[in-house]
Amino acid sequence: MIPWLSANFKNFKPNAAIALNATRHMNKIERKKLFSPDIEPMRTAEGRWFEAIVYEMFLDISKKSGSIKYLARKGADAPRGREDVKLGQNGLFYSKHGDITIRGNGQDLAEFDMLLVDSDNNIAFAEVVTSPSDLKEFEQEIAFKKRLIGYLYNQKNTPFLLVSSFDLSNYSVVKRLAKDKTNAIIHTSSCDEIKSILKHYRPRILYNNPYNHPKLIAATDIALKHPFDYKRYHDEVRTQIFCEIAKGGGRKTPEITSQTGQLVKKVLYGGLFPQSVRLLSDTYGLMVKSKKIESDDFSKYYSKAIIATDLPNYELIIYLRSRQKKEYHKMIQSKDGHFKFERPTPSKVGFFLWLEAIQPTLGTRITHQLLESFTVAGQKKK
Repeated sequence: MIPWLSANFKNFKPNAAIALNATRHMNKIERKKLFSPDIEPMRTAEGRWFEAIVYEMFLDISKKSGSIKYLARKGADAPRGREDVKLGQNGLFYSKHGDITIRGNGQDLAEFDMLLVDSDNNIAFAEVVTSPSDLKEFEQEIAFKKRLIGYLYNQKNTPFLLVSSFDLSNYSVVKRLAKDKTNAIIHTSSCDEIKSILKHYRPRILYNNPYNHPKLIAATDIALKHPFDYKRYHDEVRTQIFCEIAKGGGRKTPEITSQTGQLVKKVLYGGLFPQSVRLLSDTYGLMVKSKKIESDDFSKYYSKAIIATDLPNYELIIYLRSRQKKEYHKMIQSKDGHFKFERPTPSKVGFFLWLEAIQPTLGTRITHQLLESFTVAGQKKK
């Protein structure tokens, strides 16, 4: 499939019918924003639209190619019965917007712009980009998704398609991806070019819903070939890290070598007891939107604090449960060592449910060890 797409995709360009039909995957507000003079919301809507355009193109292309066996439904074509996010969910799911995700213990681990099955029954995925800013941490994200699909479907190689609305050829990350023969890098028309096609094209829109498309399947019907118990894999990694910390010796970056361990994106070490919260606040400091949270005032604003690290680089994170709103405040460590607010974690996401289930388990000694082990060199405490 990858060589066929690399050789033939340049012959496929989105026409007015495909561009118009792609808007069926957008809601009314998104459609209005598509031609808004306000740049930021327009670009956001444009990204959603272009992703739908690529999907519509593949609906057409897959009919003409024996190398594409199946294309997973998404957007307006996604199955109507979608499961609400719950703790313990593992595997493929559809979001309320019809996006394809893989969940681990209810948390969204990866989202896929497209999922395909090739003629050799390999599961392939695609990412659709409309801006160079989309390429931040892109290489690491693609490597993780390849590991994840490779494990779930027992594949040595996982084909990957990168489809962009702009020329990617001079970006170093794309040059490295292009060297992998299991990847295809595809540059199609720009969003401005597609819009220009529609400029004088104003027929009544008749959406072409592909009910009888011969190659459309539900992503959730693609059976996993390996069991997937993400919470167990997470807890095994956490235990390994605690064992390393118990040995002492300063900063820790334990290497996670197990196949299932390498699927773990973040480790949640536990909630802090009140004295541990005081240690965190007094020794490192907490700053939320220019407001310093003193240890004596912590309980006025927050009901819980949880220590975590992102993998593979072990960046320290503190999650604070707000008393004012049903959300967690994600705190990251700055260069001077204190923790500052990055963004909220809303209650609608599965990860919120996992955070809610965590109770205080960490005393001052282990809290101190965790903070000392993962504070990067050069950062200073208060």
